[in-house]
Amino acid sequence: MGRISGLVPSRFLTLLAHLVIVINIFWTRDDNIQASLPPHFTSEEYEKEDSKLITALSLTLGLFLVELAGFFSGVSMFNNTQNLFSIGAHCSAAVSLAFFVLEGWECYIYWYIFAFCSLLPASTEVIMFIAVFVLKKRSF
Repeated sequence: MGRISGLVPSRFLTLLAHLVIVINIFWTRDDNIQASLPPHFTSEEYEKEDSKLITALSLTLGLFLVELAGFFSGVSMFNNTQNLFSIGAHCSAAVSLAFFVLEGWECYIYWYIFAFCSLLPASTEVIMFIAVFVLKKRSF
């Protein structure tokens, strides 16, 4: 067990890195919104794109709550498969979101990052939660 003992802190740190970058995007979303719009845009177009990005970021924060609840409850904290999957997804999210902020990518790209790096790990967390707490109570 000595080789894989670093998975739990690594998972926690990659979760926090992803969370910090998402919060940073909330602060600096103006550049990404302007990158998604044509050179001459109206305030209505800006507000529409802003609301789309805020929706995506809010969903991401909600999925963080789901994943952190499963992690801190112990449901998946010591599951090596879930830890490796979560580390890979959140590390990929942290790197790609850093490019998202620094390069000023268009906002629709965030939805792809959201789907692969936030939605998938949170859904596996929910599946594990159901498996542990619902199926455990059933006697086979």
